[in-house]
Amino acid sequence: MSSRQAGHEPGPVESAMRDKLNKSFNPSLLEIQNDSSKHSHHAPMKAIGGGSGETHFSLTLVSPQFDGLTSIKRHRMVNNLLKDEFDAGLHALSLKLKTPEEWDKEAGSRR
Repeated sequence: MSSRQAGHEPGPVESAMRDKLNKSFNPSLLEIQNDSSKHSHHAPMKAIGGGSGETHFSLTLVSPQFDGLTSIKRHRMVNNLLKDEFDAGLHALSLKLKTPEEWDKEAGSRR
């Protein structure tokens, strides 16, 4: 299952991330939020003209492949998968990585 913002047309970095994450993790939930505009005024982004507009993302990914893995191992899996995107200018990635059971448990506590 994938989620897109209404009226939002993803750029090439976001599209590549979405494709890789869907193929590798077969997620029950995948949300990608482009946060780049919130960071374009930072000195490193100003130095490169504000960046490509695809430098900072928040990602929520729910997959059974995370079962039994520590948070750091989950993060490493995603970061390794997106190495090409980091090498090409992806600067920051905020990750929320859960198993379906963890996601359901959190949803229950939010009610």
